[in-house]
Amino acid sequence: MIAPTSEKAASERAGRILVVVIAVAAGSLIANLYYAQPLIATIARDLGLGTALAGTLVSATQVGYGAGLFLIVPLSDRIETRRLVLTMVALVLAALIAITASRSPAMFLAAALALGLCCSVAQVLLPFLAHIVPEERRAVVVGNVMAGVLTGVMLARPLSLAVSATFGWRAIFWGSGALLMVTGTLLAWLMPRHRPASTLRYGAILASMAQLLRTQHEVRRRALYQAMMFAAFNMLWAIAPLVLAGRFGLDPYHVALFALAGAGGALAAPVGARLVDRGLSHAGTVGAAVVVSLAFLGTIGAVAALSFAAFLMLTIAIDAGVQINQTLGRMVVFGAAADIRGRVNSLYMTTLFAGGAIGSTLGSVTYSAGGWPLTAGVAAALCAGVALLAVRHREPPGGSMFASPPEGKPS
Repeated sequence: MIAPTSEKAASERAGRILVVVIAVAAGSLIANLYYAQPLIATIARDLGLGTALAGTLVSATQVGYGAGLFLIVPLSDRIETRRLVLTMVALVLAALIAITASRSPAMFLAAALALGLCCSVAQVLLPFLAHIVPEERRAVVVGNVMAGVLTGVMLARPLSLAVSATFGWRAIFWGSGALLMVTGTLLAWLMPRHRPASTLRYGAILASMAQLLRTQHEVRRRALYQAMMFAAFNMLWAIAPLVLAGRFGLDPYHVALFALAGAGGALAAPVGARLVDRGLSHAGTVGAAVVVSLAFLGTIGAVAALSFAAFLMLTIAIDAGVQINQTLGRMVVFGAAADIRGRVNSLYMTTLFAGGAIGSTLGSVTYSAGGWPLTAGVAAALCAGVALLAVRHREPPGGSMFASPPEGKPS
């Protein structure tokens, strides 16, 4: 009796370690999308790129990531997961090396595009949790992992500034590569093989996503909810540095500290998991959207009154509400049938990413037209719209919300 118990304990311990490794790996992959953002001027000057085109240094990574969400993530329904993950991690390392070796804008842009494309494999790792974590523990584990990942992402910008100030802008990418080498080695050691059941060819997998978008109603709704809230979230973080500098007189260093403090909102992600466990997903969605909407309206008064403390606390509330809703949406995606989970996640994340891109643009447009009151008002309206949509489309209390599409002829 001792040996089986010992083996079971060892297996559970290895499983817990794997979950931590997946969280660190996913967080470090996604953080690569943000390291260059606060360093645009420095990188552009070093590479001889004009100020007017400096923004392309960041856009290339974002465009690559968006393409990867649609083109790479669905492959997890066709290719053995461990092989796909390790291959893409190796390509990310190659892209990071190319970035650190860049001496021209063209080389940096090509490497950044490849980096974004390959970093989308993070969205293969996260749904993999559904395969290795028992259903009764899935909500808690996903909530904790999402909190860790989101905290890492929020820390990416201030960490990038701190490292570059001491060691130069290339150092942050060298450090990212070193961390990824460690996590990649651990994934190769700990990650079990998982062979997807789908037999569709790659072209058929991509084509089937249109059908999934029509038939997976809850995924479509969840994607819309989070896209709207992520648009509002990006409106905040695209314009907050301007507000902090213009209204509160903060320099770039203190703006970075503000972002660091704002990352505390990401720690609310496990709250979403607890709401799922208690059957309160619908109430959580409505509540999170209402809180974020009211917080945005509150920031208008905080900025007008020059109350830095109020602005900070309301920003944390906005981050918390958005992350809670993200966790609720993730649980819907991770609950999809195993043979379509990769494509469902691809649709969800592509929609979310598109919403974020629209939000960044909308933030600039509204701020130019009416300052922070207009930006915050539009963001509040988006989140209020989420609450209204959620009230109108109440989620089913039980039963399956997924239907697998016909697989067609085996390849």
